[in-house]
Amino acid sequence: MAIASINPATGETLRSFEPLSDTLIEQKLARAIEAFNKHRRTTFVERARAMTRAAEILETEKPHLARLMTMEMGKPIKAAGEEVMKCAWVCRYYAEWGAPFLADEIVESNATRSFIRYQPIGPVLAVMPWNFPFWQVFRFAAPALMSGNVGLLKHASNVPQCALAIEDIFHRAGFPEGVFPTLLIGSDMVERLIDDERVRAVTLTGSEA
Repeated sequence: MAIASINPATGETLRSFEPLSDTLIEQKLARAIEAFNKHRRTTFVERARAMTRAAEILETEKPHLARLMTMEMGKPIKAAGEEVMKCAWVCRYYAEWGAPFLADEIVESNATRSFIRYQPIGPVLAVMPWNFPFWQVFRFAAPALMSGNVGLLKHASNVPQCALAIEDIFHRAGFPEGVFPTLLIGSDMVERLIDDERVRAVTLTGSEA
């Protein structure tokens, strides 16, 4: 069944996408692992540079991105623009504070020196809702990518163009290819991804069916 982008005000089908095949899903997962092995070794300075660039893209392309939200899921254009700017803010926030938040923490112990160190864990599956199609994604993605993790975005099926736009923003910002791919799949495929041992964590915003 196709994943369709439909204007809720007019019922017009804006675009239609075929769900990813099993082969393409496997390729996306494999590429995410490759991207993680590269991204985890980048410095905070490199990550912050890319995250700041993502904020700049959001700010520059606010009119286009706001209109995309309005056309695809019906958010009023003013609210959509504010959502884009909030996403730019969260990118800048974690670009600035990512390194301090993840700095080693010295702890008391019987050893000569003890500390807590935060390490990236790998691909994180993000199952996201349609009502805040940019903000719900960026509030996860900014800290996750600054931490050295990679994301796999399974967005709500009625906002595929928003999902692809977000993937494109991170790619153009300078993050390695495969760091934040969009998985255009139906909800029936999510359990399979959760069960895949390569997916190291899952973040979900939603409700019971």
